[in-house]
Amino acid sequence: MHAEIGDELVVEGTYHGEPRRVGVIIAVRHQDGTPPYLVKWADSAHETLVFPGPDAHISRSRISG
Repeated sequence: MHAEIGDELVVEGTYHGEPRRVGVIIAVRHQDGTPPYLVKWADSAHETLVFPGPDAHISRSRISG
């Protein structure tokens, strides 16, 4: 998994009926874009350090640089 600042991290619900979580990546700890990522979650505005699992994927930022 590779990400850049501004990309979204999407974590699918693990159980039936569990909502997906979406957050914006605000910091990438490695130059090659590999985890962990500092993520600001859309549903709570909390920031957490995330090591994404197999239920997660990156949605590329639509912001042009």
